[in-house]
Amino acid sequence: MITVTSVLPRPVAATEPIARPRHYVMCRPEHFEVRYAINPWMRPGEPVDRERALAQWDALRRTYLDLGHRVDLIDPVPGLPDMVYAANGATVVGGMVLGARFRHAERAAEAAAHRAWFTAAGFPVVEPEFVNEGEGDLLAVGDVVLAGHGFRTDPLAHAEAAAVLGREVVPLTLVDPRFYHLDTAVAVLDDSTIAWLPAAFAPESQDVLRARFPDAVVADPADAAVLGLNAVSDGRHVVLPAQAVGLAAALAERGYTPVPVDLSELLKGGGGPKCCTLEVRS
Repeated sequence: MITVTSVLPRPVAATEPIARPRHYVMCRPEHFEVRYAINPWMRPGEPVDRERALAQWDALRRTYLDLGHRVDLIDPVPGLPDMVYAANGATVVGGMVLGARFRHAERAAEAAAHRAWFTAAGFPVVEPEFVNEGEGDLLAVGDVVLAGHGFRTDPLAHAEAAAVLGREVVPLTLVDPRFYHLDTAVAVLDDSTIAWLPAAFAPESQDVLRARFPDAVVADPADAAVLGLNAVSDGRHVVLPAQAVGLAAALAERGYTPVPVDLSELLKGGGGPKCCTLEVRS
């Protein structure tokens, strides 16, 4: 029986970080702009340099390729400026795709575009009943899925994710609107280790994460404030915002290899490396 649980101890990582090849899906920011505000980072009317956004995004894509990872591209759709944040479009675990259902009408059409892409690629795809914003709030860590709620994803989506993905799901309550998605407050470093910002979570969720990940890297608030935790790890190399210098140093001390990238233009929409990167787990 699949259950949604809260507290169980997790093993402490004791081995040298090891990279493994990953499969990512990304979407070029050809239509990127900030014309509405659905998170605290977005300020309509603030100038956006789309060419710079494209260059920064392409540098991120090339970083993944240089690290030996596979990157597939989903076509951007006119009128969907946030589609560059591909991580929100689905959650893929064990080759099964749980589609997204967005909280805000401005992003709703992105869900169908992602379902169509995965269907065409031959994946089994489930259209969800409840609001979930993909890997924004559903993060696979080893054999469990951490599931955020509080601002976007409906708590009822947690049981749905457990049933579709066949994994234990661990609910976590977010309390700071700056960290509106789980992937802005937690970075998955490997199958047993995370980096996180405790203040982004309700006290009971802090207890859950401390019990499960006693060896977690605790981020400085200044690094979290530049979305430093919106990072992508292959188990060794951690691609993170260049501005999160303190977190990069902390990761290096733990044996990880920080790979800084500048996504400052895309930060204007409330996203960083992870927001731009959907992982396909076969």
